[in-house]
Amino acid sequence: MLAQYLDLALEMARYEVIERNHAYWGEIPGLKGVWAQHETLLGCQRELREALSVWVALRMRLGLDIPEVGGLNLNHMGLLVQT
Repeated sequence: MLAQYLDLALEMARYEVIERNHAYWGEIPGLKGVWAQHETLLGCQRELREALSVWVALRMRLGLDIPEVGGLNLNHMGLLVQT
């Protein structure tokens, strides 16, 4: 379920070229703070996946809501970790 969530979220990603840096910028709309920058598109995609993974893990750890993506709601799947 978690892998499917990550895949669906990454399908929503938007990428653009930053001319002044000769780099790529990527973000996932609706997931505030999930972004990446890298000198190649592939690198940007990899870093965005890592940023998303860390973001989801942190929100789970803190017990914060995770926005629904593609009909998947991780908040009700028993994945949240309360400490």
